[in-house]
Amino acid sequence: MGFISFIILGLIVGAIVKAVMPGKVQGGWVTSIILGVVGAIVGGWLGSLIFNTDLGSFFNIKTWLLSIAGGLVVAAAYGAIKGRK
Repeated sequence: MGFISFIILGLIVGAIVKAVMPGKVQGGWVTSIILGVVGAIVGGWLGSLIFNTDLGSFFNIKTWLLSIAGGLVVAAAYGAIKGRK
């Protein structure tokens, strides 16, 4: 999967994470997009460690599930580090 695909995937995953965990991501949509891209990368990395699989093509369900899971992990970590005010 190419760099542009990661950005598009991250944009969509960021929107999903923002909808699922609105309190954890205290920034705007730009923060959500960045967390989504990082989450896609983390999801691929965790998938290779835990399930011995990597991110497939853009339209593969495995890619989406790993990216969303990675996005949720990154958003939770971001929320824990940033803290609620």
